Amino acid sequence: MRRTVHVITPGDHYSPRTGSAVPTVVHGLNSSMRGGRATVRVARGTYADRYDDATIDEYEPVADPGAWNRRLDVLRAPLGLARSTAGPWAAALADQDRWEPSVVILHNAPQAVGLVARPHTPVLYAHNELFRTYTQREAGRVIGDVGAVVCVSDFLAERTADRLPRALRDRVHVIRNGVDTARFRPGPAFPKGQGELHVVFVGRTIPDKGPDILLQAVELLDRADIRATVVGSAGFSATAPLTSYERQVRARADRIGRRATVLPFVPRPEVPGLLATADVVVVPSVWPDPCPLTVLEGMAAGAAIVASAVGGIPEVVGDAGALVDAGDARALADALERLAEDPRTLEAARSRARARAEGRDWAVASAELDTLLRSIRPAGAPG
Repeated sequence: MRRTVHVITPGDHYSPRTGSAVPTVVHGLNSSMRGGRATVRVARGTYADRYDDATIDEYEPVADPGAWNRRLDVLRAPLGLARSTAGPWAAALADQDRWEPSVVILHNAPQAVGLVARPHTPVLYAHNELFRTYTQREAGRVIGDVGAVVCVSDFLAERTADRLPRALRDRVHVIRNGVDTARFRPGPAFPKGQGELHVVFVGRTIPDKGPDILLQAVELLDRADIRATVVGSAGFSATAPLTSYERQVRARADRIGRRATVLPFVPRPEVPGLLATADVVVVPSVWPDPCPLTVLEGMAAGAAIVASAVGGIPEVVGDAGALVDAGDARALADALERLAEDPRTLEAARSRARARAEGRDWAVASAELDTLLRSIRPAGAPG
């Protein structure tokens, strides 16, 4: 098996101090990796306390091109010009001529595929829709040498394949995210569901994630036996200035009173304990979230799941949770009320959720990735 090198977003932290999705997924895959140890390329100057499941290979970063240049990329692309965002990725790959032959997994970086030189084989790992501003022609030119495109849900794979030339579509594969079922597990009172229904949201406090929808639902219910906790900030810092949206969320929680609490971002090591206190975990996304980690983490913690029927969420939830229309606070309120009024329904929902999570431990996802990587023909090998 060739060496595996993960290249995460330049400037991102491969550290438990951040809640960023890409490092969390890479950590999950690496922690269950069979037959070797992966390497993770990390920009010098990022958090020094890093996950210990991989060999850390630092590089000297270059300046981010800035938002203005990123917007200009949409104009550069039809002219066949390289996108400005390729620069930071080039720095991450600058000394690849000294590596042993490797599978280079580029996370959310189509612009970096063409920067990987032989004898290495590039694999694009898509956590989000990456080709919305690409024509099929540009997509084919930029990732034509890719060994595989990994997508985190069927939903995302379909969206991605639609943006690619027909010749590349058979290189699109699905590996859904996993969960650490040893770290995320039910609290000592499982099953609870007695006296008060504790409903938890954990995620970025931004409009796309919909924490305001959860608070609207709690406000509509006006029940003393349903209490909501919203945990998160706009970014990955508990001390950053509040955005206008965060202030709106907190103002709504203040109106609700003791039935709603808003807490800032917490580091990853604290998340399992928070979720273990939940009777219900709500994932009220209003955007087509491809495969949110919180769904499986809530399930593994033994919480019932109520989530938006959007993006890749229904694939993750399956028949182990309740799905409601995105942005529909009334439907969310009704789903919570059903769980609050029937302890046996709640207990059954929590048990189904935990069982589904156990079937999607990171070991399963890591084994799927290992099988895929072994099937890819090395760059330069005869057909």
